[in-house]
Amino acid sequence: MRSARILVADDDPVLIDDVASILESIGDVTRATSGDELVQHLGEDPPYDLIVTDIAMPWMTGLQAMQSSRYAGLVTPVVVMTALRDPSIPERVRALGGRAVLLHKPFGMRELHAAVDMVLPPVAASSVT
Repeated sequence: MRSARILVADDDPVLIDDVASILESIGDVTRATSGDELVQHLGEDPPYDLIVTDIAMPWMTGLQAMQSSRYAGLVTPVVVMTALRDPSIPERVRALGGRAVLLHKPFGMRELHAAVDMVLPPVAASSVT
């Protein structure tokens, strides 16, 4: 099986390193530290098998970037991470489609694994645990 291509976006250097370290067990991880970098990678380096993005980032939120990518036809599975407690967020994540899941911060390794398992095909997801 080929290695998954994963894009992780968060402006918190500790969190992005932790998430990337966990996900490196299933593939090659590319990091983005802003909404601008997230959009650049989506435009220049496709396709990705999984996107894990924070909402609150400089320049453009992760949700805005993912909504734009969906409008452009990109259906990559996405895990949206956030510490925000805005009641509209769950519906906005659902609007991204069935291969999108919300993960509230703080979260542990098990929660990240469960979120990835929910959106990745079974063969790729089974190697996360």
